[in-house]
Amino acid sequence: QVQLVESGGGLVQAGGSLRLSCTTPGRTLSTLNMGWFRQAPGKEREFVAAIQWSGGSTYYADSVKGRFTISRDNAKNTVYLQMNSLKPEDTAVYYCAVFVTGWRIPPPRNPHDYTYWGQGTQVTVSS
Repeated sequence: QVQLVESGGGLVQAGGSLRLSCTTPGRTLSTLNMGWFRQAPGKEREFVAAIQWSGGSTYYADSVKGRFTISRDNAKNTVYLQMNSLKPEDTAVYYCAVFVTGWRIPPPRNPHDYTYWGQGTQVTVSS
């Protein structure tokens, strides 16, 4: 079992930035392939980005490419999602998740392929 805890969400104006964090209390995440998803009201959960366990490879949804950056610090047991140039359509609950299959390009983008999930953190971008 892997517990995931997200933080860093909030309210920001369009064009602003936020950095989300995801930690795994009581367990190292250094061997885990991780992803970020988001879910807006009335919409399906959608893939945002993923990062290989080593940090050596990343992958992004087209909608966030060039604006968001996924990274990790395994020494701090934390995965980050740096979000710049935020738009109102980025408003959603953001979730970090773990997939236990091997890393590949493209990584899994279906939520059903992810085994462990955090509780989510709300990001609201005002226009």
